[in-house]
Amino acid sequence: MMKAAMQARGRGGDFVCPELPIAPGAAAQVALDAAAGQDPAQLAVVGSSLGGYYATWLAERLGCRAVLLNPAIHPGRDLQAHLGRQPVYFSDQTIELTADHLIQLQALDTVQVTRPERYFLIAATGDEVIDWATMVAKYARCRQKIIEGSDHVLSGFERYLDEILDFCR
Repeated sequence: MMKAAMQARGRGGDFVCPELPIAPGAAAQVALDAAAGQDPAQLAVVGSSLGGYYATWLAERLGCRAVLLNPAIHPGRDLQAHLGRQPVYFSDQTIELTADHLIQLQALDTVQVTRPERYFLIAATGDEVIDWATMVAKYARCRQKIIEGSDHVLSGFERYLDEILDFCR
């Protein structure tokens, strides 16, 4: 949906969506590599769930804008109960989540954002995975859109595309 919306705006060439590996350290490196050579003032990253956690880390590292869709807040702690083989949603694949992955996630933690004006949080009160109040608290000084109801995958996401892309410029 994001790619199609950007193409409709004549910005399809600006869309980059690398596949991130399961290892958080490697995922962070892939994201950094994808942003290499980009002007941070012209760059915006969008991430959902764990991708929102990575997007926060990347925005702090590069100084770019970030849109966070039901972002993970404490994945190094919250995923502890999910160690071992896990299904990949919307796929037939599985992944192996290890204790080392949790350590890598903790190393990427951004306790507080430095420039709240660079962030746009979209949080659903009906998120069944992450407590929306923790999202709101972490990004308290940032632009926020709180969606009553919905769910972790942000059903109805297409309704927010124009606002997201306007924030990204």
